[in-house]
Amino acid sequence: MIFHSPYPDIEIPDKPLTHYLLERMAAYGDKPALIDGPTGRTLTYAQLIGGIRLIAASLSKRGLGKGDVFAIYSPNIPEYAVAFHAVALIGGIVTTLNPLYTADEVAHQLNDCKAKYLLTIPLFAENAKAAMSKAPTVQELFVFGEAEGATPFASLLASDGQLPPIEINPSEDLVVLPYSSGTTGLPKGVMLTHRNLVANIAQCEAPDDFELVSDQDVIMGVLPFFHIYGMVVIMNLSLARGATVVTIPRFDPELFLQLIQQHKITRINLVPPILVFLAKHPIVSQYDLSSLIELTSGAAPLGDELAEAVVARIGCAVCQGYGMTETSPVSHYNPNLPGKIKRGSVGQCVSNMEIMVVDVETEAPLGRNQNGEIWMRGPNVMKGYLNQPNATAATLTADGWLKTGDIGYVDDDGDFYIVDRLKELIKYKGFQVAPAELEALLLSHPAVADAAVIPSPDEEAGEVPKAFIVRKGEVTAEEIQEWVAKQVAPHKKIRRVEFVEQVPKSLSGKILRRVLVEQERGRKP
Repeated sequence: MIFHSPYPDIEIPDKPLTHYLLERMAAYGDKPALIDGPTGRTLTYAQLIGGIRLIAASLSKRGLGKGDVFAIYSPNIPEYAVAFHAVALIGGIVTTLNPLYTADEVAHQLNDCKAKYLLTIPLFAENAKAAMSKAPTVQELFVFGEAEGATPFASLLASDGQLPPIEINPSEDLVVLPYSSGTTGLPKGVMLTHRNLVANIAQCEAPDDFELVSDQDVIMGVLPFFHIYGMVVIMNLSLARGATVVTIPRFDPELFLQLIQQHKITRINLVPPILVFLAKHPIVSQYDLSSLIELTSGAAPLGDELAEAVVARIGCAVCQGYGMTETSPVSHYNPNLPGKIKRGSVGQCVSNMEIMVVDVETEAPLGRNQNGEIWMRGPNVMKGYLNQPNATAATLTADGWLKTGDIGYVDDDGDFYIVDRLKELIKYKGFQVAPAELEALLLSHPAVADAAVIPSPDEEAGEVPKAFIVRKGEVTAEEIQEWVAKQVAPHKKIRRVEFVEQVPKSLSGKILRRVLVEQERGRKP
C-alpha cells in the first residue's frame, strides 16, 4: 500500500537553486536578511544578492567551474549564505564540514569529494591548513576575516560581477554534498541536485492552511548550516520566504536567550537537547520569550512529556518533523494547527511524496497501524552516494524508493510515527555518529582486541556512544575515552565503556549490534 500526502501535488520550479532564490529575494531590498547574533552585523537582502554575484564572478575567474567542489568549514555567520550561493550560482558544488571536526576528519572529507577550495574562519585556519597538507586536490584556502596563509574571502568582492554563461541542469547537476552515515557504515557524500533542494523548499511552502515561515518572521539560526536541517530549512527556506535570520555560531545558553529577547525571535528550528534546556534550566525564566510563536524539533525523536513541558513553560507551539539528509531533508511535518498536533507523531508527508511501510524481512508492503521500514519516493530524494555504488544500490531501489532504515507506522488519519531504527546510527544531540567509524578507531588501539559501538539511551543527549571492548592488554575505560577524544569531534566521543569477554557476531563475522542494543535498552537507568 502506497501512502500519499494529504496536500495536493505541486509543480516544482525547473530552476537552479540560487537562481530560484535570487528571483524571490529581490523583492525584499533593504530588509535585513541575515544578522550576526554576537556582533549585530547585518546583511540586507540587497547586500546579500550583490555579494553573491560579486563573489561568484571572482570565483569563476579564479578557476571554480561547473562541478568543482568548494568546501565550507565554518560556524553559522551571515557570510556563510553568501559563499554557499556564490558557488551554487556558477554551477559549483558545496560540501559542508562540521566546524568541530579534527584536521584528519576534515582531510578525509576533502579527499573523498576532491574539493578544489576550502573556506574557513581564522579560529580554524591552522586546522584547515593541517587538513590541506593531507588533501592534495585543495588549491587555495579562503578565510572569513584574515589569517596567515589564507586569502581573505572579502577580497573576492573586488569584482566586476560579470558571470560566464553556465548551463545548469537542475535535475542532474549537484549543488551540495553534505555527509551522512546513511543506514550503515562510514559517512558518505549525499549527492543532492538543484532540483532536490528547490523541490524541498517548494514542498515546505505548499500547504495553504499553515506556514512554516513567512516574511514577517525572525528566525533563530542556531542549528548549524553545515547540517542539512540548518542548510535548507533555516538558511534557504527562510531566505526564499523573505524572513530575517539571526545567526549564532554555537549554542550558548545566555546568548541564545538574549537574542530571542533582543530580536523578538518568532520561530526556532532546534533539536531535543535545546528543548530540554528550555524546559528545565532556571535561567530561562529571566528572559522575555513572549515573541516565540513556534518551536520545531527535528533530527532526533521528541518525547511527549518534553514537548508538553516546553509548551507549559514558554507558551508557544512545539511541533515535530521528520526527514533525512537523503531527502533534502523534510519528508514529514506536524503542523501547528488546532487539533492537528499529535504528540509522538512526526506528522504527514509533504506534497509530491509517496511513502510505503514494508515488512523488514520480506519487504512486502504493509497497511495502516503495522510496524515496518519506512520507504520514501519523491523529487527531494537524493541522486545517490558519492563514489559509493554499492551503498547507493542498497539504499535506493531501481524504481526510486529510498530505504530509510527507520521503523514506523501510519495511523488511520495518515499520521506517521517513528518507533525504532534499523540503521546503524547513533544520534547524539541530533548529530550523526557512525558506529563503524569509532569501531575502526578503537581497533587501532594496541590494548583493544575487539570492539562494538552502540547508542546508549541518555536523558540529556538522547543517545550517547557506548563501546563494548574486548581487551588484549591493560587499559582502563578512562584511558580509552581520553584516547578517542583526542582524535574525533566532540559529538563522537565515547561516553560509556563496558569491557566484555566477546562481541556477539554472526557466522559471517558481522557484529550483532541489535543484540547489544536490546540488552542496553533493557537495563534500568
